[in-house]
Amino acid sequence: MAKPYKTTLPRLLIKQAEERADKPALREKEWGVWQAVSWRDTLKITAEFACGLKELGLGKGDIVILIGDNRPEWIWAELAIQALGGIALGLYQDSPAEEIEYIFALSECKLVVAEDQEQVDKILSFRDNLPHLKNLVYHDPKGLVAYEEDVDGLIDFKAVRRIGREKHSDPVAKYKTWTADLKPDDPTLITTTSGTTGRPKLAMLSHVNLLSMAHNLGQADPKFSEDEFVSFLPLAWIGEQMMAVASALLFGFCVNFPETPATGSADSREIGPHFIFSPPRVYESIAAKVQGDIMETTPIKRFLYNLCLPIGYEYADTMFAGETPSGWLKFKYFLAEQGLFRSLRDRLGFSRLRSATTGGAALGPDIFRFFCALGINLKQIYGQTEIAGISCVHREGEVDFTSVGAPIPETEVKITEEGEIISRSPAVFLGYYKNDEATAETVDKDGWLLSGDAGYFDDNGRLVVIDRLKDVMHLNGGTQFSPQFLENKIKFSPFLRESVVLGGGRDFVTAILCIDMAIVGHWAETQMITYTTYQDLAAKDEVYALIKSEVAKTNETLPPETQIQRFCLLYKEFDPDDGELTRTRKVRRKTINERYGTLIETLYTDECALNLETEITYQDGRVREMCGDIRIEDMEA
Repeated sequence: MAKPYKTTLPRLLIKQAEERADKPALREKEWGVWQAVSWRDTLKITAEFACGLKELGLGKGDIVILIGDNRPEWIWAELAIQALGGIALGLYQDSPAEEIEYIFALSECKLVVAEDQEQVDKILSFRDNLPHLKNLVYHDPKGLVAYEEDVDGLIDFKAVRRIGREKHSDPVAKYKTWTADLKPDDPTLITTTSGTTGRPKLAMLSHVNLLSMAHNLGQADPKFSEDEFVSFLPLAWIGEQMMAVASALLFGFCVNFPETPATGSADSREIGPHFIFSPPRVYESIAAKVQGDIMETTPIKRFLYNLCLPIGYEYADTMFAGETPSGWLKFKYFLAEQGLFRSLRDRLGFSRLRSATTGGAALGPDIFRFFCALGINLKQIYGQTEIAGISCVHREGEVDFTSVGAPIPETEVKITEEGEIISRSPAVFLGYYKNDEATAETVDKDGWLLSGDAGYFDDNGRLVVIDRLKDVMHLNGGTQFSPQFLENKIKFSPFLRESVVLGGGRDFVTAILCIDMAIVGHWAETQMITYTTYQDLAAKDEVYALIKSEVAKTNETLPPETQIQRFCLLYKEFDPDDGELTRTRKVRRKTINERYGTLIETLYTDECALNLETEITYQDGRVREMCGDIRIEDMEA
C-alpha cells in the first residue's frame, strides 16, 4: 500500500482545498479581530502568487528566501515557491544583516519575500553585493510605498498576485499543472542549522522528508482536522515548519497567527490550541512567569498555590513511577484541580490542550515536573533539523522526565560504541547545500545520521540524551558530568534567565549566571532596593545573596562532586546578537570561552572580583564597549 506521505506539499494543499473547501486553513488576528482564510481561498491566493513569481522569472531549482514574523503570506509564498519546483529558505526575523548576507550570497537567490520595512532595509544594506538578487517582495506596506520609485525590483505581495491573475486566466488550474510535475523526493525546503559551532549550515529537505516525519509523528501523537494550532515561533525553525506547514497540510487543521509577537500569549488564550510544540526556553519562561506572578498575587492565592502545587507534584511523580494513584491522592488532586490547576491552565491558554511537546534542546526535569503537576500533558521530543525535526517522542501514558521517549514509526535509533546517538528514517535530509564535505561527516554510507549527541536507552527502551558529545565534561578527578543538565537545573529558579556551567579539565564546577531582570527587578522593588540598570541590579549585594540561596537549593539536589563551588552574575544578558546564543537560544560555548576567557580563569583562582571589558551589539548593528566590576561568590562547603 502506498505511503500517505509519498506526495508533495502543494499537492496536499489542493487535496485539502477540495475536501475541506470552506473550512478555515489559516486565521490571523488583525486590528483585534480574527480573520479566517478558507482552504479554497488559501489555494487561490497561493496559485495567484505562484503565477506572479513565474512571470518574475522563478522556476525549478531556484531558491527564494523568506524573512519576517509569522504571517499567512509566509505560508502562501512558501507553497507557491514549492509548486514551481523552487526551494524555500527561511531566515530568523531578528538576524542581523552581517549574519544573513553570506546565506544570500551562497544561495544565489533571485528573489526574497520580506515582511516589512525593517527587513527590506536590512537586505538593502548589502544588496549591492548580490548580483543575483532581482526582486524584493514585501507584504506589510507601511513605510515602503515611497521606496518603490527608488528601489529597483521592490514590489508588493498583492501586486505579484495581481500580475499572476493578469497573465493567467485560471491560476488554480495552472498551479495544479505545475504541481503534477513535482516529485516527492525533490528538494523543497532549506532550513538553517542552529550553528552552535560557527556559521549555520543549510540543510536541504524533500517533501518526503517533511511529510514522513509529520505522518509518523501523528501515529505517536495524533493530530486531527478539527484541531487548532497557534503559530508563534519563527517559521524559519524546523519545529514550526513541521507543525504549521507539513502537519497542517497532512491533517488539515487550522493554523492561527497572533497579531504581534507581544500579544502571542493573550491571542493564544483566545484560540485555546489543542496542541503546542515549543523549545524549552518557552516553557522555562512560562514557568518563571507563573512563579513571578505568584510572588505578586494576594496572600490567599499564594497560600492556595503553595498548598496545591505539592499535591500536583505527588500525583505527577506517582504517574512517572508507573504506579496507580491511591483514592486519597486522586481526591486531593481533584480538589487541587478544581481549586487551582484548571483556572491556571486557562490563564496560560491551555484550557483545551490535549498535548504539549518540547524539543530542540533538553528540558530540565524540574520544569517538566512543574508542568505535569499542573495537569499539562507535556511530552519530550528528540530530533534535529537533519531528520526533519523528530526521531523520538513520549507515548501517551509513558511520559517521564529523564528520557525523550521511544523512536517514532519507521525510525531506527542506535547507540554507537562511542556512545553517540545515530538514527535512520525516511526523514533524513538530502544533505547540506553546497557542502558535500559536511554532509559526508553527518550521514554515513549506510544512511545513518550522526547526531553528535551522547545518550543511552533505559530499561524501558526509551532514549536518554546526556548532552552534546563534545560538551560532556570531565573534572580532573575523573568525574563526568553534563553541563546542560546542570544549567537546566539552575534555570528552574525564576530569578535566572541563562546559565553557563564550567568545569571541563578543572578541579570543580563553576557557573556564569544571568538574572531575569523583570522578576529580580520586581523582587528588588518589594524589598525596597533601588536600582537603575541591569548592570546595577546584577551587582547588588542583596541580589547576590538571593541567587546564592537559589544555587544552594540546586546544589542540594546534586552529588557533592558536581555541585557548583563558585559563581558570578554577568552584567549583561547572553544575546544572540552578540553571538553568545543561537537564534533558538542554545549556548555557543566556544564563543563564551573566547569572550569571557579572563572571567573563566578568575573563577578558578582565589580572586573575588574582576573588571571585565566586552562588546555588545545592537540590533541595528552598532557596537559599543561595555565594562564593569564583576563579583565572584563562593558557595559554602
